[in-house]
Amino acid sequence: MPKSLLIISRQAPWSGPSAREALDIVLAAGAFDLPVGLLFMDDGVFQLLPGQKAKAVQQKDLTANLQALSLFGVEDLFACRDSLADRGILADQVASEDLNLLATEEIVALVNRYDQVITL
Repeated sequence: MPKSLLIISRQAPWSGPSAREALDIVLAAGAFDLPVGLLFMDDGVFQLLPGQKAKAVQQKDLTANLQALSLFGVEDLFACRDSLADRGILADQVASEDLNLLATEEIVALVNRYDQVITL
């Protein structure tokens, strides 16, 4: 039985390579049919906002990667409700409809469900 993997993405989309690397790991795990989940926390929740202007900061847009997650069998998508609220982001503003919003205490239980956790 393959081990399950949770990726926690904590970086804003354009603050460095971490956001892209987190999505790449999730897509690769999904391609190999590994049980994988993706949790957006802290500034990582900014990745969920639509209408980002990647070209303005000379970066590639991450929106296509987010939309491709379901094609790779990645269905366990989570975001920290407190991180959204702390940044003034409303639940209906985020780009993904399949996103499960979790309170901080629920995140502890989520992390415990996975065999391996990587934070980027």
